[in-house]
Amino acid sequence: MKPPRWRACAFIAVLLAVAASGSPVFAQRSSQSVAIDSARARLLYVSPDPRDLPAGGFAAQIVAKNRTDSIFFARFKDVLEVRKVTYASRADGLVIPAYVFAPLEKRGPNGHAAMIWVHQGIHANWDENLLPFVKEAVDRGYVVVTPEYRGSTGFGEAFYRAQDYGGNEVVDCLSALDFLKTLPYVDMSRVGMMGWSHGGYITMLSATSPSHGLAAAASLVPVTDLFFRLSLKGPSYQQNFAPMPGVGGAPFENPEEYIRRSPQFQVEKLDVPMLVHVSTNDRDVNFVEDQMMVWKLRALKRDLVETKIYVDPPGWRPAVGHEFDRRVDLTTFERVDTPEQIDSWNRIWQFFEWWLRPYEDRSSPLPPPRVRP
Repeated sequence: MKPPRWRACAFIAVLLAVAASGSPVFAQRSSQSVAIDSARARLLYVSPDPRDLPAGGFAAQIVAKNRTDSIFFARFKDVLEVRKVTYASRADGLVIPAYVFAPLEKRGPNGHAAMIWVHQGIHANWDENLLPFVKEAVDRGYVVVTPEYRGSTGFGEAFYRAQDYGGNEVVDCLSALDFLKTLPYVDMSRVGMMGWSHGGYITMLSATSPSHGLAAAASLVPVTDLFFRLSLKGPSYQQNFAPMPGVGGAPFENPEEYIRRSPQFQVEKLDVPMLVHVSTNDRDVNFVEDQMMVWKLRALKRDLVETKIYVDPPGWRPAVGHEFDRRVDLTTFERVDTPEQIDSWNRIWQFFEWWLRPYEDRSSPLPPPRVRP
């Protein structure tokens, strides 16, 4: 009987002989080159050149922004204070536009809690769709500032092309704290941040930044993981990110930067209370992305976070559940409520009232304690 080693060598020799004969057994391992499908190659190509970032329609964006301005000033006249302001970003001094919404009658020093509200969208702006909600905030005693961070629309081509997704745009929003410090009636120990979608993404990155200065944060239907999101949405979506100068390529080309810009990998740094709401029928930030964040927050930060998953809430537009708690009549600018929208907003206001106490006027000294005679 031949030893096993001899039999193995004989078997290898037979395989080599078959391979040399051109047998179809080895056809799949052939060294022949495969013809490139040029149409598919174009579909998969993602340029790293900043000149290839999608852009356009700047004149129309400015017109739309002017319309939003006129709506805010008309609707809120004699109701609450509306101002357009600017401040410098801590990142590089870039001038950041913003709205400020405040009660007509101000309290004294440190009398008001404040909120930084961050708009959604890679390229969007703080628009009239949020009108009824900002009125509710001011009615509750908040001063609201709304950063139009770099990349926002309505401010021209240069500002639009300055987009820095997950980079300096986060610093732009946190720099609103410097502006709030100039308002004597704002209590800087009671400043929160809130945003939806991309705004929720910026809120998460802000609340996990070192020495951020926030007291609480609410992140609604947020982008959380750029690796997962970009792979799910595909190359055409990646074209909005890869060419940014601070990124310089697809995730596999610069993974460290994508990790730094993904809230999913920053959860351990969270040190303030955070509320997170997501929906299972979200067609923009798909639930499979957000559920990973919810599970991680519940596992690592259970004492700091309040999370809720809404199961197939009524929505609208192609994204459906992505806007389940921002349903507004675009003619009257009144809320179009569903039970889920009412529940979400009740929880949002309760969360911030617990942590920021907007109803407290801390400009008035507390009365001295009563002493028994």
